[in-house]
Amino acid sequence: MMKLIRVLILFLCFSSLGVSQGKFTIDNNKKTDKINFKLINNLIIIPVKVNDVELSFILDTGVSKTIIFNYTNITDSLKMKNIEPIYIRGLGEGESVEALKSRNNVFKIGDAIKLNQDLYAIFNEEINFAPRLGIPVHGIVGFDLFKDLVVEINYSSNYIRLTEHKSFKYKKCKKCETLNLEFYNNKPYLDANVKIDNKYITVKLLIDSGGSDALWLFEDNAIGIKHNDKYFEDFLGHGLSGSVYGKRSKIDEFALKSFVLKNANVAFPDSTSIAFAKQFKDRNGSLAGNILKRFNLIVDYQKAIMTFKKNGFFKHEFSYNKSGIELAHNGVRFVKELDQKMNKPDNLISDGSNKTYQIVFDSDYKFALKPAYAIVELRENSPAYKAGLKTGDIVLSINGKPTYDYALQDLMQKFYEREGTKIKLTIERQGTTFSVTFKLEALFQ
Repeated sequence: MMKLIRVLILFLCFSSLGVSQGKFTIDNNKKTDKINFKLINNLIIIPVKVNDVELSFILDTGVSKTIIFNYTNITDSLKMKNIEPIYIRGLGEGESVEALKSRNNVFKIGDAIKLNQDLYAIFNEEINFAPRLGIPVHGIVGFDLFKDLVVEINYSSNYIRLTEHKSFKYKKCKKCETLNLEFYNNKPYLDANVKIDNKYITVKLLIDSGGSDALWLFEDNAIGIKHNDKYFEDFLGHGLSGSVYGKRSKIDEFALKSFVLKNANVAFPDSTSIAFAKQFKDRNGSLAGNILKRFNLIVDYQKAIMTFKKNGFFKHEFSYNKSGIELAHNGVRFVKELDQKMNKPDNLISDGSNKTYQIVFDSDYKFALKPAYAIVELRENSPAYKAGLKTGDIVLSINGKPTYDYALQDLMQKFYEREGTKIKLTIERQGTTFSVTFKLEALFQ
């Protein structure tokens, strides 16, 4: 009898905490919370707290583990514990990467909290997505969050809403389509239809909100999944196991039930880059951010369904990079500029932005630290390649305007404009400054 009383007391004590240690719960009375996000290169970047340290994570339906990179910069403040070595495999041509598995971490997203989150910390400094996104990004979260809560993703208003299942109520929506989900290794898949060479093909796709492209298809001549004559070889992305290359092209149609997107972008990754991904033999590719962002979504893993509703992005034309270069953040550089703040008493001032510390040497000019952007990928025979550009070149200005005046995403968007658009770049290479001019070139319509 006394043992039963002790067990009951312990149960009541844990119940009074209001937070489950085994899963994400919403720590407020409404059992729902709204969190704003940044949409960068079609990726959702959300604020999180790990062991009370504020970080930024990619919300990625395509990952089964919660991963932290930039590990060496934040490990001390995170106070990670219960650590053991492990290896993780992902997309790319390289090998598995070494990581440290840490248990019992406190993980918070808005009012959603989990007290014993497993984290996989990657300390390979080459795996760092922040330079290519232009903002600090410390990790990826996916399955661990989606399995516990209903996740609404509003791409048009840049927020997610997290709700406990018992508190979520579906509303009637005549303009919505609901698709069934299938899971393999804790990753969600759905069936869609593509039209290639006037043939309709049903394909099983990984739902990959952590991919910035529109659609990846794995070539399979037996069922008609193949590229047409209009394509070009390109860099497709960077996975945990290295870079991914392949062919870019267009398909006639992509359809999710009644929702049809015409002339959609598609990429066919090289077989060496996707060998690990094809362990699920029924998989035909990935559905990624450039299509997903055209819908507002309700993701419900417990019911194994996903609801799509068209938003304002739906009719946006599919475009692609017509320059042949990819840029990434490459540290900072001192820039001399006119000082709009006269008669400052101190030699060290701040202009209130998040990217400058200014040293004033005279009353007319100041030196400020500004972001620098470098060419990290260059497509052969592209307009930029033919103009003589090289990987490692620092791009100082575009069409007469300093590149540091742009966010990386806005700068890259210049290369997606219409065919024939003139691009003039000022380049720094090994201490020498020069200019190049080229026109954007469409390889297919």
